Amino acid sequence: MAPGALARLLLRRTPTPRLARPFAAKARASGRPQEPELPSEDDNDFAGDEVAPPTEGISKPLAEVLKELGKRVPDALVKTRVEDDGFAIKYIPWHIVNKILNLHAPEWSGEVRSIVYSSDGKSVSVVYRLTLHGIDAEIYREATGTASVDDTSYGDPVQKAEAMAFRRACARLGLGLHLYHEDMS
Repeated sequence: MAPGALARLLLRRTPTPRLARPFAAKARASGRPQEPELPSEDDNDFAGDEVAPPTEGISKPLAEVLKELGKRVPDALVKTRVEDDGFAIKYIPWHIVNKILNLHAPEWSGEVRSIVYSSDGKSVSVVYRLTLHGIDAEIYREATGTASVDDTSYGDPVQKAEAMAFRRACARLGLGLHLYHEDMS
């Protein structure tokens, strides 16, 4: 056997971890469109050694990463919140957005760029930068999120503003962007 042939054979037979297969790869493999298999909020998929970390998506061209992130997020992962004025807002929880990024762009990075309280002290704004890394390029987008200091439901105001800014930065890269366009139809 030629040198390296055994290594190539072994690599071909290595099973792909469940979380490492992009949506499109699953659809191509089965010949039909398929929804992503993201764990539910109740699952503890990161306990123990049952799920290997994603490795298939590492070092992909940036265009491929952006194409995967631009796909419609399944309705089962979208939540709805009703505002005080009765207006319903659809959103993807930040932890689901995080899992989708880990799946399709495992080399992403993010950082809080600033936290600013309003001059009257009634609100806080967070600027978040999300960076995607591909083998050929990297791209970043920044977004802001603002929360009222008096609103302490679902965590503290800084956490809420950061989660909002994170989701908006992801939308600027295509992830969940379809939710913003549904209101226009």
